[in-house]
Amino acid sequence: MTEPREGMDHDLYPFSAMPERPALAWPDGARMAVCVLIHLEHWELEPPDGAWKDTRFSGEYGFYFPEYRPFTQREYGNRIGLFRVLKALEGRDLKLTVAANASALERYPRAVESLLNLGAEFVAHGEYQSRMLTSELGEVEERGIIKRTSETFERILGHVPRGWLGPDSGESPQTPQLLAEAGYDHVLDWPNDDQPYLFQTSPPLVSIPNQMEWDDVTALWLRKVPNPRYPELVGEAAEALAGEGGRSFMLSLHPWVIGQPHRVRYLRDALDRLCAVDNFWSATASEIAAHCRQAWGAPV
Repeated sequence: MTEPREGMDHDLYPFSAMPERPALAWPDGARMAVCVLIHLEHWELEPPDGAWKDTRFSGEYGFYFPEYRPFTQREYGNRIGLFRVLKALEGRDLKLTVAANASALERYPRAVESLLNLGAEFVAHGEYQSRMLTSELGEVEERGIIKRTSETFERILGHVPRGWLGPDSGESPQTPQLLAEAGYDHVLDWPNDDQPYLFQTSPPLVSIPNQMEWDDVTALWLRKVPNPRYPELVGEAAEALAGEGGRSFMLSLHPWVIGQPHRVRYLRDALDRLCAVDNFWSATASEIAAHCRQAWGAPV
């Protein structure tokens, strides 16, 4: 009989309840680290046979193929919504991290140029948004996806990112170790905390939580939270985490959702609430990971 273990039955990281940990000390005595994460995604009109798509969106698809309506809703974000989101972020002194599919770098050079001009940092978001990493993939195939993704980033941006976010946060049990071996040092797939923590990979990955409760797709698209409630979700979460101290806060934005004309006013209101929080540190994902490694004395 299997003996129950505290937490989940895996060896990726140890279970750690918040009261057991010392508070994280952020630079200059900040109460909270804030990472604004913009998604630059390429959804294929006709994904190859065997590609795994997030089943949360399965209700959008009917009896016809290809399905132009869901595809073009996503495409709206890269044509229109992204630039509306960037306009809302102007003048707010918030550093930007961009989760980009490798194929999106090739398909949307105008968007990439705009983000680079703003000094945004990129994290790898897999090859295609319509091809999740899952346990159905073998190790050889998964290594190949990670390798091709890294090569595309190096070819287009001149470097391989340090961070990884899987398409729709998909992973297999071997993904963290494969990422560590490929040179990545932090991952944004795990929303199970309010502080970064270390994976037991070799070398160890830093997990930076990408909290889903105020993610725009999760809240507004899937859970159908009323749009006027969105600024309150963001503001109340940020105020609570800053009040606790030593926490991290990730604001995850998908331009095809939050960049719609009837929602952007609520994004501006949410950013007003966030920026009104006293004493937070605005940082990119790699800055958060590097600070944590130094604080923990973890190997690079």
